[in-house]
Formats: sequence, C-alpha cells, structure tokens
Amino acid sequence: MIEKPIASIIHHFSSIEDPRVDRQKKHQLQDIFFIALCTVICGADNWVAIEEFGKAKIKWFTKLLGLQHGIPAHDTFGDVFAAINNEQ
Repeated sequence: MIEKPIASIIHHFSSIEDPRVDRQKKHQLQDIFFIALCTVICGADNWVAIEEFGKAKIKWFTKLLGLQHGIPAHDTFGDVFAAINNEQ
C-alpha cells in the first residue's frame, strides 16, 4: 500500500516546538505548516495570499487535514511563523 505524501511532510516538521499558548491553539501547527508550504509552492508571497489560497482550496485541505476550524486567518499564519524558533 502506498503511503500518502502528507504523512512524510508532517513528520518532517513534527520536531518543531509549537510556541503558542495551549488555549490559543485553534489550528494544529502541522496544518499551518502544510497549508503554507503548499501555497508558497504555488506562488504565494504573503500571509493574505496564503489565507486566500487556503480558502480557495478548502475542500482539498479539509479532505487531507480535517480542519475543524477551517483555514487559519492570515494573522494566525504570520503570528505562528514569527514565533517559531528558526534554529529548529
């Protein structure tokens, strides 16, 4: 059986520590990474474009990731990436 590619992508980023406070975690960190990575590969170059692409492809992302709370807002993407320890 062929493993889904998403598993290896999420596994690759699993060692990165989530800097957010637990009560503020509406979206899973690996979902934020995956959406951003896919969107940047498709040409996005800012947080608003990432959110817009995510919303345009929400059916596909939801099928792969679940996304109980939908696509994160552009501020969420920006805040999460700003808080990540880039040494990881």
